Amino acid sequence: MRIKVIVSIFFIVAILMAFIPYQIKSLIPSNWPKPVYDFTKNEPSIAKINLGRVLFYDPILSQNNTISCASCHLQYTAFTHIDHALSHGINDKIGTRNSPTLINLAWNKSFMWDGAVNHLDMQALAPIAHPAEMGSSIDAVVTTIQQDIYYKALCFNAYQDSILTGERILKALSSFELTFISADAKYDSVMRNQAVFTAQEANGYLLFKQYCASCHTEPLFTNGLFENNGLREDSLLTDKGRMRITNDSTDLHKFKVPTLRNIEYSYPYMHDGRFKKLGEVLTHYTSGIDYYPNLSAPLNKPIILNSNEKVDMIAFLLTLSDRHFLFNKNYGYIRKDNSSMLQSKD
Repeated sequence: MRIKVIVSIFFIVAILMAFIPYQIKSLIPSNWPKPVYDFTKNEPSIAKINLGRVLFYDPILSQNNTISCASCHLQYTAFTHIDHALSHGINDKIGTRNSPTLINLAWNKSFMWDGAVNHLDMQALAPIAHPAEMGSSIDAVVTTIQQDIYYKALCFNAYQDSILTGERILKALSSFELTFISADAKYDSVMRNQAVFTAQEANGYLLFKQYCASCHTEPLFTNGLFENNGLREDSLLTDKGRMRITNDSTDLHKFKVPTLRNIEYSYPYMHDGRFKKLGEVLTHYTSGIDYYPNLSAPLNKPIILNSNEKVDMIAFLLTLSDRHFLFNKNYGYIRKDNSSMLQSKD
């Protein structure tokens, strides 16, 4: 009887909410480039975002109900993990790469460190099927979720019927992830003339524009491309990067350029998590680069930073921390049987 009452509340309240469009565009700063994601093919609504939010935190997506998306993508660390270098999956299996941050995904043309996935709606298929991550399949996930009365209600709210399909699950996850817009760091306040850099931050910004901005392009702080940044290949992982996908030797050791937004919280760094501190990253760029033929400019020339300049550079990078984003309650865990999520507001 209690379950019937709860489900009835879901249907009555959420049917109304499902038709309220979620204007993600209102979250996008006016001076930013246009997103590449085609919202006409997946228009997020509050109900669809809620379904994706529940799915994101539910280990039901994994083969043995132990791993969720959030297991490797924690909100408070810019939707990545910080307790180990490589991703961990079912049965304590260890993956081959560090989990990338999930920030400003509407501007991404490709996903994964090597660009193996070219659309956000398809991205979740990779970890779901990976034997060292979730170890399942989208068909198995659909079969399991279709038996859950709460998911049927959430599906009805989002799609006006309770038929759960792989496409609907994937697009609901995308809808939630598309809300991960980080644009309210101190840097952004300075760009809006609402704050000013300290002298140290300002000098770090000048150094950043000189040495880093060609790959970590403002305002997204990534150019979205694949670059070779001179990392020596790990002898155990032997990761060839983008070349694994293209079979093009010019893509050897090229990896997708990650955003630097919230870099303070998203350690360890690089595709294999080899660096734990920003100081180690700067040491790599000033004295640890392997000079491959396809090395990305300006890394093909020595970068010289003294100790004070390194500190200034880090001071600027810390201005990219967006605590409003990191601690926004709309991104947090919710139970699928909690109807209050339907009206969650920041």
